[in-house]
Amino acid sequence: MYRAARTSVNTSASSSSETGTDAPAAGAPTRRGWRRWAMDTRPLRIPAYRRLWSSTIVTAVGSQLTAVAVPKQIYDITHSSAWVGYASLAGLVPMVAFALWGGAVADTVDRRKLLLVTNTGIAVTSLLFWAQAVTGLDSVAVLMVLLALQQAFFGLNSPARTASIARLVPAEQLPAANALGSTVMQTGLVAGPLLAGALIPVIGLPELYLVDALALCVTVWAVYRLPALAPLGQGVARRAGVREIAAGFRYISRHKVLLLSFLADIIAMVFGMPRALFPQLAAETYGSWGAGFALGVLFAGIPVGAVLGGLFSGVFSRARRHGWMVIGAVVAWGVAIAGFGLSGNLWVAVAFLAGAGVADMVSMVFRGAILLSAATDEMRGRMQGVFTVVVAGGPRLADVLHGTAGAAFGPRAAVAGGGALVVVLMLVLAGAVPALRRYRI
Repeated sequence: MYRAARTSVNTSASSSSETGTDAPAAGAPTRRGWRRWAMDTRPLRIPAYRRLWSSTIVTAVGSQLTAVAVPKQIYDITHSSAWVGYASLAGLVPMVAFALWGGAVADTVDRRKLLLVTNTGIAVTSLLFWAQAVTGLDSVAVLMVLLALQQAFFGLNSPARTASIARLVPAEQLPAANALGSTVMQTGLVAGPLLAGALIPVIGLPELYLVDALALCVTVWAVYRLPALAPLGQGVARRAGVREIAAGFRYISRHKVLLLSFLADIIAMVFGMPRALFPQLAAETYGSWGAGFALGVLFAGIPVGAVLGGLFSGVFSRARRHGWMVIGAVVAWGVAIAGFGLSGNLWVAVAFLAGAGVADMVSMVFRGAILLSAATDEMRGRMQGVFTVVVAGGPRLADVLHGTAGAAFGPRAAVAGGGALVVVLMLVLAGAVPALRRYRI
């Protein structure tokens, strides 16, 4: 496995030059002093990656505008939180299906062209959201159809976008590139909803959709300027059907380090993501601060920690033992979540959540680097499709599990128990299967 990983790493590194990027040499000077702690920005010296990353800045904030606007509009029409939940499910199903298929498609076509088509589709969908809002249609059915369509385009887009990174930057900079991308996305999770909340009273709900659509035009332009990202080995005919999707799962089962990277995320998110219990904790445990204020602070804790982790990613982005970094990050996540569950003080609880956010950032960076370096180029799209499903599905399964456990044992016991279970399961997995411990580049 180590030899296979090294081979694919060299392939991805060499392919950077094929796409016309000016990736710096592997032997770039080591940063000294405080720069060793700051975010590693070397990938931004590569024009193609810089364009892709810049487009991510726009979509990270813009997508959150629509993410806030859709449930608000549905609630304004129905006055029912249940319908808001049904809409979330309406978006999840097509996203999962098209992410799996989109991963296979991304392995068969020029990924730049796929990104152009899907980003244009997302932009058009945002325009349709604006049109139905400005005309006062007030149809939940139309909103759910548009949401399903938008999430289908997102499912097609995400695997191609992430898989392209390994063709744009050299292998040793993959952790830094992932840290840059993850930091932007986490910043969007914080800034986007705050911006939406500030803009809705000023410009109104329809215009919020329009702002997102206009921002996506910038993304389409940035993607248009990327180099061609056609599949390597053009002489091999490829398809994107059920067999190819199944081949992706067989590939995962044969490469233990890939399987373990997915299992690590499932353990962390399913057993250790307690967001379903935030409303109850805000009302019962931290109610003295005001339930609304406490709820907002709890939801912000993990993203803020993740952003801080990204800003200081120079501490860890040059690590070579990627497997140990994932193991350590998941264990740290579990410890922090357990600490959060045991905390009776709001600010101590938020500090633990921020610590969990830092651990989550480290885990995301190195799990992403493993997927891009250990998989060959013809499989990267499918790996990212599965990754998208795991990242989206894990927290939703956690909502069900923690909601049930919270009702049975109380919210704080459920959170603390979940965190402890993450630690135990991750250590057992790491001890039983050495492939993840041994993986390095």
